[in-house]
Amino acid sequence: MPALAALAAALVSTAVALVFFYAPVNYDPDVRAPDFSQKIFYFHVPIALTAYACFGWGALKGFLHLWKRTPGADLESYVAIHQGVIFGVLTLLTGSIWAKIAWGHWWIWSEDQLVLFLVLFMFYSAYFMLRFSLPPGPGRANMSAVYALFGVVLIPVSWLAIHLSQQLIHPVVFRLKGPDMSGSIFLTFCVSLAALLTLAAALYRIELAGKRLDERLRELRELLA
Repeated sequence: MPALAALAAALVSTAVALVFFYAPVNYDPDVRAPDFSQKIFYFHVPIALTAYACFGWGALKGFLHLWKRTPGADLESYVAIHQGVIFGVLTLLTGSIWAKIAWGHWWIWSEDQLVLFLVLFMFYSAYFMLRFSLPPGPGRANMSAVYALFGVVLIPVSWLAIHLSQQLIHPVVFRLKGPDMSGSIFLTFCVSLAALLTLAAALYRIELAGKRLDERLRELRELLA
């Protein structure tokens, strides 16, 4: 865990340095000045992909719990979804800031891409309402796993909505022929994505360790009672 946290810190620091000192700056011809708003791309897109990865990991752990009854899979699924919701909040926040700067609107309800991600976020936020409305035990673990598996279907739908939209509020930078980016932009994006994924993995391990310790302490208190 310390090594993973150190790697995450190093990658995040490197990503920030690349974003602000290496990646090119767009030039806005309307105001004849550099357009720094594009820099948020290196944070918003990796954060969104990290949220997808966390939700996917939570669904995988839920599947392993239902299929093989893997010990600890239920808790691991819960922690992964918790991390996904946190990164989902950051996705909505950075996306709204980018939309306001680029298009003059914090939110546009008519756009499927925005609404579908919000639906995905709210679906997984409701996961906690379901989980904690049930008493601890196999029943809660099974229901939580099934819910996590249903939610993962929304991930490809949300991703495809960005590529199938006609108005393209989200710029499409990944196409079948490859990334539609220059070398410096692509390198910065890859480092930023690696940094966010590693950070999420470190936070996941830290939270998971804390939850497991809490469970052991609860068991000890029950034994001593």
